[in-house]
Amino acid sequence: MATFDSAPSALRQIRLVRVAHVYYTHRDVEKARLFLRDFGFQEAKRVGDTTYYGGTGPDAFVYCAKKGSENEFGGAAFVVESMEDLEYASQTLPNATKVYALADAPGGGHCVTFKDPVDGFPFHLVYGQAPDSATALPRLQYNFVGPAPVHKLGHFGMCVTDFASAFQFYTTRFNFTPSDLIHDPSGRDITAFLHLGRGSELVDHHCFFLFEGPKCHVHHSSFETHDFDTQLLGHHWLRQQGYENCWGVGRHIMGSQIFDYWFDPSRFILEHYVDGDLVNDESVVNRTLASKDNLHVWGPDLPPDFLE
Repeated sequence: MATFDSAPSALRQIRLVRVAHVYYTHRDVEKARLFLRDFGFQEAKRVGDTTYYGGTGPDAFVYCAKKGSENEFGGAAFVVESMEDLEYASQTLPNATKVYALADAPGGGHCVTFKDPVDGFPFHLVYGQAPDSATALPRLQYNFVGPAPVHKLGHFGMCVTDFASAFQFYTTRFNFTPSDLIHDPSGRDITAFLHLGRGSELVDHHCFFLFEGPKCHVHHSSFETHDFDTQLLGHHWLRQQGYENCWGVGRHIMGSQIFDYWFDPSRFILEHYVDGDLVNDESVVNRTLASKDNLHVWGPDLPPDFLE
């Protein structure tokens, strides 16, 4: 089992392809399932108290809901380039498992799970999952009544207790590259929006973001939907079902996506987004001072506890 090396210069970088799915545990999984349906997920498979949800994109699943004694974030999974990468990850990442089969999951494949070296949250790497048949956004009838269909997982974010150490680890061991960095008045970076460095290939502005705080926790997971009309129809649907809006609808500055954040029954935050920026290795890294005014260009006022 590998341990964390604070200066892993001798280790090669593990190149990630895309973010694939997230895991959540809910005390009341039945309420969670109702919310996930109303949020626009499609149930792909149920095994005992575990339910896998897909979107309209090619990933076999994008969200896994489990029943447990505590509400808990179970980590995000990223696709690696090869089985060799999984074996290497198992040998060199902190507290990593051996390669194991995703026997019950839609699409199968193999996985390695390691622990974040700073705060200990789980992080998963996968390879060999069979894709769903979908390859593009579906055609939708306008003015429908119902949930906004989820297309794919776009990103997730974590509050970490030591930003500098976390940033060093993820940008050294993997091809995470900053799109935007945010610093405090002293000039110390405290937030990063990270994309996957894939050369000239255009990728989402961020698939993972980190910000520093007193206690580690997941901030939110974000899912792309079809377009702005679909997003607003989904917003009204969730409101009509009695769910609690966290923040939105509005447009972010960093990443530019139109956002709509909701609390699920376990008080986790999920986001619908559309129209985000794409970047590649020619994109400039932006660095700005932390301010409540740099989070959105239009929309409702920032909730006072949103960044806690």
